[in-house]
Formats: sequence, C-alpha cells, structure tokens
Amino acid sequence: MISEPELDGDTSYESAEVLTEERAPRPPGPRRPWLWALGGAVTASAVWGGGLYAYGQRTEPGPDLGGYTPVVREQELCELAKLRALGGILGRRNVDGNGPVMDEAAISEASCSAGFGPEEASQTVEVRYTLHKVIDPAHEFEARARQDGILRRIDGIGEQAWFDDASGQGGTLRILDGQAEIQLQLYWSTPYDENGNPVDGVEQPDLSGIDVPMSQDALALMAALKK
Repeated sequence: MISEPELDGDTSYESAEVLTEERAPRPPGPRRPWLWALGGAVTASAVWGGGLYAYGQRTEPGPDLGGYTPVVREQELCELAKLRALGGILGRRNVDGNGPVMDEAAISEASCSAGFGPEEASQTVEVRYTLHKVIDPAHEFEARARQDGILRRIDGIGEQAWFDDASGQGGTLRILDGQAEIQLQLYWSTPYDENGNPVDGVEQPDLSGIDVPMSQDALALMAALKK
C-alpha cells in the first residue's frame, strides 16, 4: 500500500525556509571623530587659501610723489619749462625739440631742448625730468652727480642740487626733490659755416654766474610739474 509522503518523512515537497532578514537601522548617535577632523581641515584649507589669494591681490601703496605728476605728451615738458630767466641772459627762445616720453608703472621720464639767441650762436638748454614711482632715488643721486663731475652743491633747491659750470662752456644743474629728478643743461658750441670755418662775428657769451638764472628756471619748472 502506497503511503502518503508526509507519513514516510519525505520533506522534498516542503517549501524552503527564507534565511535572510533585514538589519535593524543604526540608532542615531554622534558622528565619528575622524569625519569632524576631516571637515575642519578642509574648511581651514579653504580659509587659508582664500587669505593667501587676497594677500597676493592686495596692492601695496607706492611712495609719496610729493605732488609731482607724470609728463605724458612729448611737447608737454617744453610747454612747462618756460626758461624765462635763462632767456633774459641768452636771448630770444627760437627752437624747441621734444624728446621721447616714457610713462610706466615704475617710472615716468621726458626730455626737451630749447635754443636761444640767433641760430648761429648755438646756445641750447636741455631739460630732463624723471619721476620715480617705486624706488627711492636718493640712495644713488649724489653718487651719480659726482660721477658726472658735478661737484658744487647748491642750497635751497629741493632736497639736493648739484651744479657744474662745464669750464665756462655752459653748465649743468641736477636736482633731487623727493621722487623727482630735474636736470637743466646749458651748452654753447662754436658755430661753423658750410666750409667748416668758425662763423665770423660770433663770440662766446659770458656764462659766468649762469647757475643763478638756471636755478630760478628750475624752481619755476618744479612748481609747474606739481600742477
């Protein structure tokens, strides 16, 4: 007699029991210490990096220019340098020549020349203006003046003023006033004709004491450069 399967202990037809089960969620609690440390380090790096960037972008104030302004046009320096005192000694101003102009972040520089008297007299005044916007020129100004042979110091003009009379052939006046350097140079040269001979009737002017009108014109130019 065939027996029922369950009677013989055969369990092949029974359904398999499910062995997996869901894990209970982790109860809330404090975060792990290393996560807090990592977050703090990232925040600190961001703040430090931002500070370095801001420091790098900060512009340091430059030196006090004492009211001096750059010359930005070629003819501007000749317009400002009236040279009236020298004109009273040398004669009528007749010819102007404008030199190159440089105006950069660190330095501004310009030059010009002016002729006086009759053209054959060859009396020329050259003017040079340098404005140092970064460095302090005082450290080397006197040394450069002495190197150029300018040995006589003149008081009452800027911080330093040095003059050389060029052995009676003219004169050079160099002035330092804060960040500004001003130079006036007068020279006279013997005129020659087309055959290379000295022009008759043209005598060398007496330039003794020329430092006085030159100093007066320098002071007037310094005031004009501050406007």
